[in-house]
Amino acid sequence: MKPVSEPDLPKLLTHERHRIHLIGVAGSGMSGIAALLLELGHNVSGSDKVSSLETDRLQRLGLRFREQHRAEDAADAELIVFSSAIKIDNPILMSARDSGKPVARRAEALAAIMRGKRGIVIAGMHGKTTTSAMTAHVLREGGLHPSHYIGGEIPILGTNAHWDPRGEYFAAEGDESDGTLRCFHPEHCLILNIEEEHLDFYSDLAAIEKVFAQLIEQTSGTVFYNIDDANTSRLCAKRKGAISFSLSEEADYRGTGVELRDFASVFCVYRRGEKLGEAVLNVPGQHHVQNAVGVIALATELGIPFERIAASLRRFEHARRRFEIKYESDRFLLVDDYAHHPTEIRATLKTARSAGRKRVLTMFQPHRYSRTKALCKEFGRAFNDADRVVVTDVYAASESPISGISGETIASEITANGHRGVSYQPRLEWVHRDLGNMLDSGDLVLSLGAGNIHEQLSLLAADLVIAEKLKAIITSDGEVRLYEPLSKHTTLRVGGPAQFWAEPRNENAFAELIRFCRRENLPLFVIGRGSNLLVRDGGIRGVVVRPSGGDFGKIEVTGDEITAGVGAKLKEVAYAGKAAELGGLEWMEGIPGSVGGSLRMNAGAMGVQTFENVVRVRYLDANGEAHTKTRGELDVHYRNFPLLENNFAVSAVFRGQHAPTEEIVRKLEASQEKRRTSQPAAKSAGCIFKNPDSCPAGKLVDELELKNCRVGKARVSEVHGNFIVNDGGATAAEMLELIEKIKSAARAKRGIELETEVQIVGEPA
Repeated sequence: MKPVSEPDLPKLLTHERHRIHLIGVAGSGMSGIAALLLELGHNVSGSDKVSSLETDRLQRLGLRFREQHRAEDAADAELIVFSSAIKIDNPILMSARDSGKPVARRAEALAAIMRGKRGIVIAGMHGKTTTSAMTAHVLREGGLHPSHYIGGEIPILGTNAHWDPRGEYFAAEGDESDGTLRCFHPEHCLILNIEEEHLDFYSDLAAIEKVFAQLIEQTSGTVFYNIDDANTSRLCAKRKGAISFSLSEEADYRGTGVELRDFASVFCVYRRGEKLGEAVLNVPGQHHVQNAVGVIALATELGIPFERIAASLRRFEHARRRFEIKYESDRFLLVDDYAHHPTEIRATLKTARSAGRKRVLTMFQPHRYSRTKALCKEFGRAFNDADRVVVTDVYAASESPISGISGETIASEITANGHRGVSYQPRLEWVHRDLGNMLDSGDLVLSLGAGNIHEQLSLLAADLVIAEKLKAIITSDGEVRLYEPLSKHTTLRVGGPAQFWAEPRNENAFAELIRFCRRENLPLFVIGRGSNLLVRDGGIRGVVVRPSGGDFGKIEVTGDEITAGVGAKLKEVAYAGKAAELGGLEWMEGIPGSVGGSLRMNAGAMGVQTFENVVRVRYLDANGEAHTKTRGELDVHYRNFPLLENNFAVSAVFRGQHAPTEEIVRKLEASQEKRRTSQPAAKSAGCIFKNPDSCPAGKLVDELELKNCRVGKARVSEVHGNFIVNDGGATAAEMLELIEKIKSAARAKRGIELETEVQIVGEPA
């Protein structure tokens, strides 16, 4: 494997035509090289572990792509180009080494291509992708027909890289992460900032500055530099002919009076004290304004009139993942940003805070174990402008884990710096749920990180679209929440989240919810008080509806009949009966559920079942149409009411019998006493198993000597064998394992197949 000699590579790439293979072509950097080589007329092939939208586009332009790295696929290549992410044991690299085939690193190839033009390199630890895109856009709008190479998706430029034979200039983003900045010999360079970063490659700041110093030394024309950055200024200020830019008075090109208007930055520009005019940058954030002043300085020195520069800045749009708005409504704003270094995070959060939203909620994915370890203290101080922060685990980016270093390292540091709104979620796929459940109207949600955290924001944005529609149906009277923990709404206190949680207050809203879910093909599940319900730890997909309050909480007495909405507590019905001197309903006092739940499973206590008191039921069908049926029209079974398997109860009419108040009170007290002495006080779902014909389930469990048997924090009650209690922090998985243990014992020792009475729903974690 031999490197191409430096004098040969520019000629080979820009004046000749060859067969070239790119290893790692799906990456943002390598895909840009592929685009340039195709436009230069080369026969280009490439390989990677995955395909992407970019490789699909490049294949339409002539790229021959293979979704694996095999030496035979590059056998006819005259040159191999590889990215810094490619390991030395890559089969194509190994084959090139064995055969003596020429190879070049990505940056070497880019630097060689730039030699065919008047090169402009934009470099710095932060902001270089957006600034490079801005530079290419301004030069293009200024009529200079620049070629460009950017390390990200750039919608306004069309592609991340382009060779334009008409123009003299080539604007490129310089990557400092692997020291290859030293490969470039540009005519001009624009230095944004220099600080400790990429410490997996560099030993310290001095090593970083050495690479930048070499780039500056190899620049044949003008060095433009940010005078407000101390390290940059120290390296550049003594350079003859260097031009400074910033927001401070000392700069040659200066931005002043920065204002944020509708997510655009408005500012005035001065050149050595002379006012050039006002500029509007269609990108928020003071740090972007500072970099834009650098672009203005460069473009002005190249002869583009300020009026044309200002007009182009007004039309400029972000690179992908640079304060990219993913969702916006009157209630919520979701923004994604690539920021993954403490300095970038502080700047991005400052911009988010300036948007004037009520709160800034942040999800953050650390990038690389080495960076997390080296800069954990700085990360701890970077999140002061965030009201809430959810930190997930580290995106490795091909690094091996470092013992003791994880996302929790950063979460702990943020907390140690006095932040009270930090949580650590090691499971990336749950991050959008944690943050989504915090949402309140007026919030801005920000995803930060160079890995795949933006996918979590996209999931949240997609669900917010549905949630906003649900809210419009329910109106201000009802509640809609994302990822509501169902452990808060079940008497057992276990269960994962509801994807959408909705609380309608009236029949019309409930009916429209049903129709909406049908149109959108969304599962719909109705919950009452959450007794006799076990939700698995993965929660419930779709819409979980709890009709409550409003019409659903009403209880009205007419003669010997009590009409109650499905959200009313059974206990309240019993006491309404007492107030009207209607007996026969006292058994309801012993059931912690609602009218709706009682109807669904024909609940009972003290030898009485729900439908012994029911006169009529009003319900909505699967199309949201209302119906009323009398008791005689209803098919009812023990602990089962089939009508509500595909329909939804709205209200029920119960009939009591006139009785003296003293008699009703005595029965209510008897119900309370029975519940107190025969049922556990700990959190439970009520009876877990249906009573088999041969023996009550509670007695069977007692005879199997399983009382107090436990799995984790789930335990069989010592008071009643048919109750499983949550001793605090139990999971649904533990509950289900204990249920299976009891069923297995009953089967093995008594030949009895126990059936669960508790309703088990949802998905595993």
